[in-house]
Amino acid sequence: MAELNSGSLFLITFNLILLLLLTFIPFSISQTTTAAAPPPPPPANETCNGIYLSYAYTDGERIPPNLKNDRSRQPYRFESTLTVLNNGLEELKSWKVFVGFQHDEYLVSASNAVLADGNSIPGGVGNGTVFAGFPMTDLKTAIETAGDETQMSVQVKLVGTQFGVASPSVPLPTNISLVNDGFVCPKPTMQGKNEMQVCCTVDKDFKSNVTVDDEFLPRQNGDLTIMYDVIRTYDSNYWAQVTMENHNPLGRLDNWKLSWDWMKDEFIYTMKGAYPTVLDSSDCVFGVQGQHYKDLDFSTVFNCERRPTIIDLPLTKYNDSILGFKPYCCRNGTILPPQMDASKSISSFQLQVFKMPPDVNRSELSPPQNWRINGTLNPDYKCGPPARVSASQFPDPSGLPTNTTAVASWQVVCNITVPKDSSPRCCVSFSAYYNESVIPCNTCACGCSRTTDRTCSTSAQAMLLPPEVLLVPFENRTAKAIAWAQLKHLPNPNPMPCSDNCGVSINWHLATDYNKGWSARITLFNWDETTFPDWFAAVQMKKAVPGYQKMYSFNGTTLELNGVNNTLFMQGNEGLNYLVAETDALNPERDPRIPGKQQSVISFTKKLTPGIKVAAGEGFPTKVFFNGEECSLPKVFPTSDQRRNSVTISSVLMLVLVLILI
Repeated sequence: MAELNSGSLFLITFNLILLLLLTFIPFSISQTTTAAAPPPPPPANETCNGIYLSYAYTDGERIPPNLKNDRSRQPYRFESTLTVLNNGLEELKSWKVFVGFQHDEYLVSASNAVLADGNSIPGGVGNGTVFAGFPMTDLKTAIETAGDETQMSVQVKLVGTQFGVASPSVPLPTNISLVNDGFVCPKPTMQGKNEMQVCCTVDKDFKSNVTVDDEFLPRQNGDLTIMYDVIRTYDSNYWAQVTMENHNPLGRLDNWKLSWDWMKDEFIYTMKGAYPTVLDSSDCVFGVQGQHYKDLDFSTVFNCERRPTIIDLPLTKYNDSILGFKPYCCRNGTILPPQMDASKSISSFQLQVFKMPPDVNRSELSPPQNWRINGTLNPDYKCGPPARVSASQFPDPSGLPTNTTAVASWQVVCNITVPKDSSPRCCVSFSAYYNESVIPCNTCACGCSRTTDRTCSTSAQAMLLPPEVLLVPFENRTAKAIAWAQLKHLPNPNPMPCSDNCGVSINWHLATDYNKGWSARITLFNWDETTFPDWFAAVQMKKAVPGYQKMYSFNGTTLELNGVNNTLFMQGNEGLNYLVAETDALNPERDPRIPGKQQSVISFTKKLTPGIKVAAGEGFPTKVFFNGEECSLPKVFPTSDQRRNSVTISSVLMLVLVLILI
């Protein structure tokens, strides 16, 4: 009995120990595993102590047409959200964010933002674009708003079309980054497969001229600046003054056209100093403006277009008490470089703008967006969004030594750009005393239409020409060009090369080269139907400009650009400052049309440019500008193959003259 009790006690004890092990060991393992797991990371926007950006793809679907045979061009709708959040210590003024679209995106709508390059929506953004805030341009800090994200952040809802990226792939951009000065942005990271995010922080090496206490951004520099100053304001309307000022020594505008987008259904009631290209109030009569302003006479309204185009008035309207009589107005749309005439480098006009609810009170003021300006045979300008700056001041009209301050001021900065695949609008030909042929403008230097392939070659090299052919229109040069090619044993392509299609061409002729100096002759040809008053041209050269001495028919000066003295600036003297348009010959039925022409000889000394190799290429320009537009240059210089013969002939002529004099 005792043995049985002892065995039973052993079994009972063993079972109890086993039961305890089975009960507590899993719990212990579970506790150990749970304790070792790290806590989930906080959201990225909470760990960012700068400007947090995110781009999230939210939805998309295939849209017609169904391109089964070309899936790379299959269109898809996309919906995305761009978020900008200020987690920094300072207010972010006039925020701008780059989104590197890469799927040929066509943007249909964007809330709370506009395109910073002045283009309108809808429009193509396939090469990437910069968004600027509107109407909320500034993002406050958490400190000054007690963490109110409605004042700290903005969400831009994007809707558009992308091509070639089907589900389950996600059409994300290549990059997102803050464009504002003084920030550095690392490479974005992915959050899942539908969202990319980045935290941009203050660049400690960046020196800013903006202090935390500044209410507005300082005025910026640019090739052309536009001020939008509200000078008088009422509940339902205000008067604004628009001032365009040229700062680029080679920039210029002729027959300028200025356009913008009204964002809140505003319309132009009247103007002074400029005029809309279209006088039309029908959009107001049949729109919300007509419903609100029931007692307004819309027959006198100047323009109700959402995107009006404004042009300058002619000189004859300057003293018009109704339309003109404003400083810097009425110049046929010409804005000159400041060194030509500082008083003519500014253009200004005023307009009366009517507003719509809910902005019908005198303190609600909002400038138009998407500014764009262009001219005739002028550089292309790209304009940024209007930035609020300190109020402008104007001389008091009473003549008293006081200033009148604007109610509110915005600045638009425009810079000269060269659009991708754009063609010049002027070209240059080269010639020299040591070669009888002229190297003409390049084939299709200013572009060729697609239909020309059937009649001429767009790839054949331009044919060398005799000098007198420069005075002949291209369509009348064929016979002379072929005869010259046969006479000089030059290539004669078939089909012949296409025209340069340039309205203005410039010939640079190396005239002489001697021991102490050298000379060149520049000739301007206007093949266009437009006359160019107050024209100017500029040439850049590698080494020759310090040796410049004199121009004999033009007013010439040296110009230092970016700290380098390598530019000759020239304009016509009084009486020669018009480059007239192409005109009929004395006998139009027999003779070709005659281009407008201006010409001058330019002399140089070698004293300040020792070792200059004039005939080897250093006597030819590396860049040529006409009215601010950069011209197309030949790809080669005249060769010196015939130089020895020319020298020999000159020597024989000199010997004959000496013998005659003796």
